[in-house]
Amino acid sequence: MRIAIAADHNGLALKTRLTAWLTEHGHSVDDLGSHGAETVDYPPLCAEVCRQVTDCTADRGIVLGGSGLGETIACNKIRGIRAGLCHDVWSTEISRGNNDSNVLVLAAKVLSWERSEEIVRTWLTTPFKGGVHERRLRQIAVLEERERARP
Repeated sequence: MRIAIAADHNGLALKTRLTAWLTEHGHSVDDLGSHGAETVDYPPLCAEVCRQVTDCTADRGIVLGGSGLGETIACNKIRGIRAGLCHDVWSTEISRGNNDSNVLVLAAKVLSWERSEEIVRTWLTTPFKGGVHERRLRQIAVLEERERARP
């Protein structure tokens, strides 16, 4: 799977470790930054990951921040993105199975390495259920289009 990944300064160490783990597990990873310990703004990083997903140069995206809250908001501003902030396996299964999330957001200040690995593994292997969830995703897409069309 092709994965675009980015982190602000809070998520740098976890991103580095996840990038290696993903590569070891056969994924193609595009590390979009940040690459140093200096403080950076996360919205441009989120936008770049999300654009790779919507442009189909990446199959999915992963974004890491301190709490992940701002990153989730920023990612979900990009049309076609369904970003889920996941703290455990249950929310990860819902994010993929029910919401067909295409971007995973992780809170680097909250999660251990072991929990992060478990979440990423679950997110990469959980299929979208379809059915009633497909109808709901279409309704979300309609909301997105209506907001885009507003003057």
